[in-house]
Amino acid sequence: MNLSNGARRWIVDATGASSITAVRHIQRLWSGYGAILRIGLEGAPVPSVVAKIVSPPAAVEHPRGWASERSDARKRRSYAVECCWYQKWAERCGAASRVPACLAAEATEDGWRFLLEDLDAAGFDGRRAGPSNAEIEACLAWLARFHATFLGVDPEGLWPIGTYWHLATRPDELAVMDDPALSAAAAAIDERLSGARYKTLVHGDAKVANFCFSSSKEVAAVDFQYVGGGCGMKDVAYLLGGAATARTRERHEAAWLEGYFRHLRGALPASVDGAALEAEWRALYPFAWADFSRFLAGWAPEHPKLDHHAARWTNAALDVLRG
Repeated sequence: MNLSNGARRWIVDATGASSITAVRHIQRLWSGYGAILRIGLEGAPVPSVVAKIVSPPAAVEHPRGWASERSDARKRRSYAVECCWYQKWAERCGAASRVPACLAAEATEDGWRFLLEDLDAAGFDGRRAGPSNAEIEACLAWLARFHATFLGVDPEGLWPIGTYWHLATRPDELAVMDDPALSAAAAAIDERLSGARYKTLVHGDAKVANFCFSSSKEVAAVDFQYVGGGCGMKDVAYLLGGAATARTRERHEAAWLEGYFRHLRGALPASVDGAALEAEWRALYPFAWADFSRFLAGWAPEHPKLDHHAARWTNAALDVLRG
């Protein structure tokens, strides 16, 4: 992806650089909606920044065939949400739930653009496909502190209910599910999660690929397209579902959850009843698994995340609903 002259001027103005020395491609955005670039700078306070340039294509392609007007509208909305996140919310995250500093974020004539701190240059240059136990714990600690920071807020400008798989945004996937019991329970599962007394902001796409690791195992998070209101267990179940195999999850899950809640209790304000929050969220943990499994069962029924561990938690939620 080439930078336009207008984008180059925008970067120079936002950073105070005298010139741009290099433009390196980091990755293409999902379904061809743009690209993320590392921009080398001359004469700026920092040697580089990261630009996320969003330009939705005229003809949308999807790697699994889910290209539709509804899908396109959801993606466009996600970038508007991310723009709001960086403009109004991100600065509330401190060192305990590190995110890239935002130098500029705005809508353009044909999309959106974001100019962000280069986390690699800030020491968060590690990426993990298969994280260690300690690295999973670090991600859970980040989530716990993030959830504590935003407990009880009104997600103004963000998704009213966060996550990219939220039921109301996925009617097409629900319609083709080949799991009658889970399909019939989808609304009740969503109601349990949405009806939680204790709500926070959820990251909404808290996979390991969206965490950047430092040499000291601290983490920062990126990609806030689906941040919005909800129960923190949605982030936790989603993270663990992709971070480890079913066998590893079964071996370490209890300790991981205890670690998450330990960090959460330590970060909550004194006015919050931590014991009541933990009791509610632990009871909703199976529903978080069932909620994501519902999405996958329609979107990609052969997906490896639909393993026996996910099925066990999904069945536990269904058993609760059956009474």
